[in-house]
Amino acid sequence: MPAGPEIPEWADPRDLDPAIRAALRGLDPRNSATVAGHLVVAGTLVDEDPETALAHARAARDRASRLAVVREAVGVAAYHAGDYAEAAREIRAYRRMSGDQGYRAVLADCERALGRPEVAIRLVNEALAAPVDDEESVELRLVEAGARQDLGEAAAARLVLERALGGRSDPSALDAGDLGKLRVAAAYAELLRAQGEDVEADRWLEAIAAIDPELAGEDLGVEFAEVDLSEGLGDPLAGDEASQDTVPGGELPDEESPAADAEADEDDSTWTMSFAAEVEAEVAELLGETGDDVPAGAGPSETADDQPEH
Repeated sequence: MPAGPEIPEWADPRDLDPAIRAALRGLDPRNSATVAGHLVVAGTLVDEDPETALAHARAARDRASRLAVVREAVGVAAYHAGDYAEAAREIRAYRRMSGDQGYRAVLADCERALGRPEVAIRLVNEALAAPVDDEESVELRLVEAGARQDLGEAAAARLVLERALGGRSDPSALDAGDLGKLRVAAAYAELLRAQGEDVEADRWLEAIAAIDPELAGEDLGVEFAEVDLSEGLGDPLAGDEASQDTVPGGELPDEESPAADAEADEDDSTWTMSFAAEVEAEVAELLGETGDDVPAGAGPSETADDQPEH
């Protein structure tokens, strides 16, 4: 078994969450202590030194790949280290093994980073069809806005952020107690700048800086390129997530491995009149596309009359 990186003396297994320590009790005592040490280092360094954190998380996986908490640690560390393919694979393994359907925004962001923005949008819409808290909703909207911009849907990206701001383009309405909305506002200012609206972008950044100077200059990971707003809309229907079959006890059967995680299948046959569909309709109206004049690539399921019954 590979030794992995050396575990520093400061790594105390008692620092782990009690639920994680409980999950490690089924391992051989010596192996359990080693895995715990690697997990402590991975969790401690994930922000400041994600590459080292990932090396320790992988070492833990080498010794305990059948534990969901270990696969979770690898997925989170890989995401922070920028290894999005491994992050998506490990997070999906964790979700199957544990039954926890979290990390939806992370998975969508991984798809976007891997050059599949249409899949990212699909995952965002699936996530928003279920109950989400305010924090997760913000993360999902930021991912969607970036993915739509990747597809050349600048008007749609703008609508997503404006709706997440409550439909009011008023920087004076920002609340110091609402960090999520502040993050959306920072992304909105970035988008305005990319669209050449420097004066309006500065208004938003000044309002944000008055509340949180660091956030006004933070890289949110939402890159907006200058594009022609008259560009047609892409088709956000393609792509789906790998199956999420839960394995009782949080362990993979012997035949399962990270390599067995299939890539997302594409399926554009299901689409409901949700927030995203409304965005598409508003963008079509902005572009003067009404009646039979629909965006290229739009399918019949984008009309209200053709929605599947639930």
